[in-house]
Amino acid sequence: MSMETMLATHYNIQASEKVVLAGRDGYKQDEYVYFTIPSDNREVIHLEQAALAYYLLENRYFHTAIPVANINGDWFTAYENTTYMVVMVEQLNNTTRESSGRSLAAFHTIGTLYSFEPHQISSYGQWKKLWIDKLESYEKNVSLAANEKPDDYFRMVMDTLPYIIGLSENAIQYLQESERENRFDTVDQGTISFQRYTNNLQKSVIWLDDFVFDHPVRDLAEYTRSLLLSNAPPDEIVQFLHDYQSERPLSIFSWRLLYARLLYPVHFFDHFDSVMGSRTFEDSYTAFASLIEMQEEYEKKMRGLYQLIGLDATSLQIPVLHWL
Repeated sequence: MSMETMLATHYNIQASEKVVLAGRDGYKQDEYVYFTIPSDNREVIHLEQAALAYYLLENRYFHTAIPVANINGDWFTAYENTTYMVVMVEQLNNTTRESSGRSLAAFHTIGTLYSFEPHQISSYGQWKKLWIDKLESYEKNVSLAANEKPDDYFRMVMDTLPYIIGLSENAIQYLQESERENRFDTVDQGTISFQRYTNNLQKSVIWLDDFVFDHPVRDLAEYTRSLLLSNAPPDEIVQFLHDYQSERPLSIFSWRLLYARLLYPVHFFDHFDSVMGSRTFEDSYTAFASLIEMQEEYEKKMRGLYQLIGLDATSLQIPVLHWL
């Protein structure tokens, strides 16, 4: 039985062709493309994300994937031992010429006007607890996996564990100190944001299962992280942050959160999660080795980040870690 059968039976959607977008299988009927999202045990989360998707569609983000109800009027459909939500996109985005910084600033402004703060998908004000939990979970899972499968990959992961723990603890301490910062502004309100922002707004579809509700700096930091890790020219980072700031000037509190989040080595945790999730260990060694190699350059850039963007950390009394 196929997804086409599920769509035909439960949604009355007769797909004329199959398309692949961003690694996801889509099914086309007329001008609409439909996608299935597995929702087992995530129904409440997906309903909160669905509400955000409809809000964004109302605000002219026409390439947002929005959920569709099945023939019984339900948002979720059980099919072959899995529960699915079906989403549709009518208009794929084809404009990528807009400034990344400005488009994200406009999005965050609209996101702050959303009337109801979600509960399940909100990380606003909870970074410290979430970071401690993530670090503890990583320590535990890495050690368990290394015992079960003591190969070269897990040996390398175990060798870097003290370093990752040290980095994380530094970031958590920096965050804790930054939370005492009282130079904040309206720019620090919670908004609709993304799990890991990598210019999602300018891709062909905005996926609702990427949504979270958080401090806007989350997206700024994650996009900056992706630029730092991909060896993007420094000018690109400066331009991105400058363009964002031209619409939404950052507070001192925001700058400190940005720095803390970039210090926190979430790219290592994401790598490990994806390896354990897919259980494909073949290319893991190479991927992890290149992450470690890039880390030295990443820290070097972090050391000069405030200077690069023209922020005088000393006169603004923003602490910088000198061991980087």
